[in-house]
Amino acid sequence: MTTTRTYDVPGISCGHCKAAIEEEVGQLDGIIEVDVDVDSRKVTVTGEVDDDAIHTAVEEAGYEVAGTS
Repeated sequence: MTTTRTYDVPGISCGHCKAAIEEEVGQLDGIIEVDVDVDSRKVTVTGEVDDDAIHTAVEEAGYEVAGTS
């Protein structure tokens, strides 16, 4: 089922952060779109979203999910 969910990732601070997270999360099966907003420090994911997989991918990129909004 396709859903959209937004995650708070306070460690985002630059374009490199954005690219690293978009690359890791974008590789997950079922993900249609990943948008990282550097200013708000939020990651919006659309597709077949699995919270555990998203958290793991963000951690693989070197960041931590602080919550879901």
